[in-house]
This record gives sequence, structure tokens and C-alpha cells, in this order.
Amino acid sequence: MRKPLLSLGLVALLAGACSGANYAASPGAYYTAPPPAHHAPTLVPEQPPAATPYDGVTFQDPGTNPFVDPRVDNESTFGLDVDTASYTVARRFISDGHLPDPASVRVEEFVNYFDQDYAAPEDEAFAIHVDGAPSPFLAGDEVLLRIGLKARDVAERSRPAAALTFVIDVSGSMAREDRLGLVKQSLALLVEGLRPDDIVGIVVYGSEARVVLPPTSARQPGTILDAINTLEPEGSTNAEAGLRLGYEMARAQLRPEGINRVVLASDGVANVGATSAETILGEIRHDAETGIQLVTVGFGMGNFNDVLLERLADDGDGFYAYVDDIDEARRVFVDDLTGTLQSVALDARVQVDFSADIVEAYRLIGYENRAIADEQFRNDRVAAGAIGAGHSVTALYALRLSGEGGRQDRVATISLRWTDPATTRPAEVARDVQVADVAGSFPSASSTLKLDAIVAATAERFRHSPWGETYSLHDVNEIAGQVAEDLPQTQEVHDFLDLLRRAADLER
Repeated sequence: MRKPLLSLGLVALLAGACSGANYAASPGAYYTAPPPAHHAPTLVPEQPPAATPYDGVTFQDPGTNPFVDPRVDNESTFGLDVDTASYTVARRFISDGHLPDPASVRVEEFVNYFDQDYAAPEDEAFAIHVDGAPSPFLAGDEVLLRIGLKARDVAERSRPAAALTFVIDVSGSMAREDRLGLVKQSLALLVEGLRPDDIVGIVVYGSEARVVLPPTSARQPGTILDAINTLEPEGSTNAEAGLRLGYEMARAQLRPEGINRVVLASDGVANVGATSAETILGEIRHDAETGIQLVTVGFGMGNFNDVLLERLADDGDGFYAYVDDIDEARRVFVDDLTGTLQSVALDARVQVDFSADIVEAYRLIGYENRAIADEQFRNDRVAAGAIGAGHSVTALYALRLSGEGGRQDRVATISLRWTDPATTRPAEVARDVQVADVAGSFPSASSTLKLDAIVAATAERFRHSPWGETYSLHDVNEIAGQVAEDLPQTQEVHDFLDLLRRAADLER
């Protein structure tokens, strides 16, 4: 049973009373229990598809996670996700004067777009950070729990040499909006950030695939840039042929002790050869096991296949990003691609074990299409996310606490498991969450937690989540304005606040 949107003052009052109150509710009062066996939670059904202002756009609504009773299923398990495409896709919609297609919105990708300023681990591969607070976008007896993971940094001089194979879509659709022109600018930015011992190869595909640059040392930037400048739109879209040839090149220049990546730049459409994700994915899964990761980067809107690009990156142990302007190109191709080339974890997944004595119900906000059956957490053959050096990942839960117990009582135990790329052996770390980790009020929460609450609420509203029905984008924008000075003062945050204001106007 949801409560109306709460003012910040009321949230603070309720939160201050939370430690001594008992908010027990009858089982089934407001959450959906999963099946008795420990499987991924039952999802709230998908919303009916909404009309999109663009032609030929493919998104897939993964549904919405429900509240779960820990007396029925105390474990929540999911693969980590470092994708950010959903946020920049939404930004493209809003810049064109439209609210995002609800099916395009993945909350975790909105949250993970922003720097969380987590401290790096001192000795371990990962640091686990935990905090929480009441939120004006949750019911009055719920709190927002944040789990933050920070991977260890690797000095640039310490990373192995990289072998990069670019697979570039040069089909006719890439002429729209000068998509191919933005791809070429993006590649030029990347070349500037490469090291002399890196190698670059380029494959292009239209109706057929061909090599335009055999594996070439980054010591020859002029040769690489000349090849990039020759790219022109042509023919249909044979993504299968392009990826097949790209992977052949990647295998030929494989560096067993180095970094091996295929980078697909495309609008995601495939209309010649194999066009289904399943057909194209078969070989990619095998190559991922040999150490070749696939990164997909989307361009353009209209005649755009978000589903294919996301699935390819997921199965290729890479990440999926969307580039809507040259600034985002710099972020993806310079900061995210070359800056986090070295992976420190493969198949990284999280399992959260909630205490039924303290937690009456929990809901994972996002990660719907990353769910893993609880009993598969330690099955290291189950594919999950790859995490780059220095990268951070955030997950949010809405919790209803019983109000019983002291500040040192355990709310949950967080376990992180991954495969070490260097040794191919599994590794695992864990940390307890205590009642004391949850702040007493929203105003007393950290600046980044405030930001995450606002960003997640915006995404929930965009995707027509049943948990976002009690407030409007205008409400979110109003609260964001009240705490704007407390938020991280970065360009990304300022741009988001501007986007939120424009979205609130569009919703009205």
C-alpha cells in the first residue's frame, strides 16, 4: 500500500522515529512473493508498448521487480551491469522534445552513468560501500539502501598492451543524421588516447564485410586516421558478416597476456544475413571465454535496435553505451574505453542475503534483465558482467524495516563473486549491512545518495513503474531544486538537472 509523495520535512520526521517504531504489516499487504523455490523474483508484468516518435526503433521492456518477503525468499541475486546506454538514449529523446520510450529505460543504467566518488580498495580487488536513507520517493516506512562497488585502479603504465578490433556499420542507415560522421570523430578521439604498444584493426560492413585496416600499431596514428577518413555509407546491413570478420581478426591478433576487444559501432539494425540476436550470439559467447570482449556503441535514433546491441554486449562480456553527441563520444571512447581497458573481474555478480528479523520486504530497483537464480550464485559458468579497472557499480534497494533491533543488528549480507581474469579462478568478498548504515533522514544522506534517489525516481517515472505512480516529474524536479546545492557539483549532474526540468515540462 503506497503512501503519497512526502515532503522532505515529513520524511525527516518519520525517519527520526523509525528506529523505535514497528511498521509490521500483514504478509502480502503490498509485495509480491516469488515461487517457493529460490529463483529470480517474479516480475511485475510489462506495460503496454508506448508509441515512439521514431521509426523502426526496437526496445524491450524487462518488467519491474516486485517487493519480496524475505521469509519466503531471503536472497536477491543479479549480475552486475556497467552499461550506460539507457540514460543517453533518454537524453536523446528529451533533446528531441519527447519523453523516453518506457521500454528503453533501465534504472541501473541511469544511476551508473554518474560518478559516485567511492573510495578505491587498498589491498583487495573490490571495495564494498553501503549506505541508505529515507527517500521522498518511497513510502514513509521504507528506506533506500545503496550498495556501491569500486574496483581497484590499475596504473596506465601497468596495464597490458591492447589489441582492438573495430567493427563499423557503414550501411545506408548510418548516413542518417551523419551517424557515420560521429563514429569517425569518436574513433579519432580514441586514437589520441592509445599507447604505442597497442594495436588497432578496422572491419566495416554494409551488404558485405571487408577489412579497411589490418592490425596496425598505434605508433602509426596517421595510417589509422587515414583509414577512418575513408569510411563512407554503403549498402544494406549485414551485422553477422561484420562481426564474423571482426572476430576472425581479433583471434588472429589475440594477445594471451594482453587486452583483447572487439568494438561494434552501429545503429544496431541487421537486415541481411543472420538478423536475430540468438544466431549472432552463438560464436560471441565462445570467444568471450577465450578473453575477447565485445563492446557495443549505439549511434542514431530511428532505425535503431537497442535490444540487439545490449544483448551482444552482455554475452560478449563487455558493455553497451550510446553516443548522442561529441561530448559523450569523448566520455565513451576516451574515458570508458581506453581508461578502463583492463578488466579486473569477469562474470561479476552480487547476492544479498536479507535478515527476516529486520527486513519485512525488499525490492531491487532495476537490474530486471540481470536476474540470476539464487542457487546459481556460485556457478561460475553463469554469465554476468565484466568490470574494468577503477570502475564503480551501484545497486539500489527499497526496504521496509521492522523497526526492531539495535543499530548494530544485521540488515543484510552482501556477497560479491567474480572470476579473476589473470588466474581464471573465482574470488569472493562479503560485507554485512547494519541498521547504523542507514541515515535518519534524506537531508542527512550523502550528496551522491541524494543524487541516486533523484535519478532513480526520474527513471521510475520514465518507465511507468507502478512504484512511481505517487509522484510526477514536476515533484522530482521540485525536490531536486531544494537539494541542488547538496548534490555533486559536476557537469554531468548539472546537465541531468537541466534534463529533468525539460522532462517535467514535457510531462505537463
